Amino acid sequence: MALCCLYVALASCSSSHYRQNADKSAYAIIKQKQQEALGRTEPFSVESPANLLRRQLLINQELQHGGPASLGSSDLQPVDHWPEEDKKPPRPPIVADESTPIATDLTVSLTRALQISAQNSPEYQTKKEEVFRRALDLDFARDQFRHTMAGQFSGEFTEDRNYTDSAGGVQEGIESSSLAKLSRTFLNGITLTAQLGLDLVQMLQPSRAFSSAILGDTSVTIPLLRGAGRHIASEPLTQAEREVLYAIRDFEQFKKEFSVTIADRYFTVLQTEDQLHNQEENYRGLIVSSRRASRLAEAGKTPIIQVDQSLQNELRARDRWIAARQSYFRALDQFKIILGLPTDAEIQLDRQDFNNLESLIYKRLASLFTPNEGTEISSAEAPVALVLPADSERGIFELEVSEAVGIALAHRLDLLNQVGKVEDAQRQVVVAADALGPELTLFGSVSLGEQRSLSSATSDNSSQLDPSRGTYQSLLTLDLPLERTAEANFYRDSYIKLEQAVRDVQALEDQIKLQVRDQLRNLEQARASLKVQDQAVKLAERRVRGAALNLEAGRAAIRDLLEAQESLLNAQNGLTGAMIDYRLAELRLQRDLGVLQVDETGLWQETFVGEQDNDTNP
Repeated sequence: MALCCLYVALASCSSSHYRQNADKSAYAIIKQKQQEALGRTEPFSVESPANLLRRQLLINQELQHGGPASLGSSDLQPVDHWPEEDKKPPRPPIVADESTPIATDLTVSLTRALQISAQNSPEYQTKKEEVFRRALDLDFARDQFRHTMAGQFSGEFTEDRNYTDSAGGVQEGIESSSLAKLSRTFLNGITLTAQLGLDLVQMLQPSRAFSSAILGDTSVTIPLLRGAGRHIASEPLTQAEREVLYAIRDFEQFKKEFSVTIADRYFTVLQTEDQLHNQEENYRGLIVSSRRASRLAEAGKTPIIQVDQSLQNELRARDRWIAARQSYFRALDQFKIILGLPTDAEIQLDRQDFNNLESLIYKRLASLFTPNEGTEISSAEAPVALVLPADSERGIFELEVSEAVGIALAHRLDLLNQVGKVEDAQRQVVVAADALGPELTLFGSVSLGEQRSLSSATSDNSSQLDPSRGTYQSLLTLDLPLERTAEANFYRDSYIKLEQAVRDVQALEDQIKLQVRDQLRNLEQARASLKVQDQAVKLAERRVRGAALNLEAGRAAIRDLLEAQESLLNAQNGLTGAMIDYRLAELRLQRDLGVLQVDETGLWQETFVGEQDNDTNP
């Protein structure tokens, strides 16, 4: 009956049971450390959804793929002896149900792109798994200081043919023993071990003698000098605790950088698409100009050389239009990869995001775009004055340098980690110094009861632990520090590592200051470029209109119109680039200040450290 109960208990500890317990411990640790590291908690899981968008696209768009692994781990066929085959979740359906939209022709907004990347990006998933692994390491480190229980049972059959009785029979018997062990290492370095065992002996031949005995054993090890004290004995646990904090901060910093990267790539694709649109419109316009020049030449109003010039510009425009198409599709394919989607998936970006960006820029920097400003020429006699970008036209993120640097030094998570590593290095100096001293250890043990074997099968049963008949031992060992070369070198090296950690803090502080100052300069430059490009577009539009009217009136050559159209194309592309540069500079500054918040779905929440604004999401 006892063996049956033991078998049931062991059977219940399946591989899936152990995995679930590990998950439970790791997620509890992550939640605790999120509160410590970030002052808040958020959902966290390393389990990818079975029916990811990548899988849906491969299936529903019938894209090429090499095998089941291309679809995801849920589509793999288990190998022989797979430990959790009976617990494997059902494979997602090939065709999604009504509650799961089928991904066929997909239009992706910036918000959707951030969410897709948080679920599908391999890099994003790997960073999450690093946090989870540090949590498992901490759980193992904590386990070294928990109660540890162990149980052991053994049974042995013995047939001794060297022993025969008067009738010529051999000695046969069964010995069985069970042992329960409890051990605990305390944070101060003391180790306590207790054992309780039961021996049973049954003689089969030449008699039916039976005997049982209980035995107990307790021992304690107490370090008194080297290795003694909580600050020494529990140092591996302390370091494991801090490694989880570092991993969570690193992941939070990664989310900020990754979301800005997604926005950068997203707007890059939109920019190349806008450039393609501009090149297409320019090509159409040059075709019309060539036809107009040909018509005017036939009427004798323009020389044939201008027709040839118009045709040359048309051919160049065609070449640039085709190149722009290739640039757009390449940028789109690269963007799919960073999202974690198949390169050949059919997706398109939502151009409404570009319209929203334009509206946001004009709203935030309304004072920049004054009608006709900069399009009128002063008199030749007026003094020339070079005017820097006006402070009154600053955006809400264009802070004073000292204020911005102060915010960054207070909020950057990677700097907090680096400062923490200085403290780690200081503790390592303490640990290394402790290893230089003498080792003095006190050991004590108490053994009660008796053991049984075939030779003691006829002994009386012993069912009590009698302290008066126990064995008591104590041992004091002293290891003098006569040879500590390795420890001395380790101690000296710990000071070098401390100095390196201090220099790493200083280097990171300087790098943060450089990043913040650069981003502020980039914001100012992008703002100035916005004003210039806006004025350039207005001038180019006016120039195209004038050239077209003068050409019709016979007061201009065809090349004047061609040059005006070329200038308009460049100005339009420049304005688009300046808008995107300014918006990305805002996001990069928030990232480098450490104030850009990104939730578990990949969406950001902007922090307006200057004037308040209502735009908080992509």
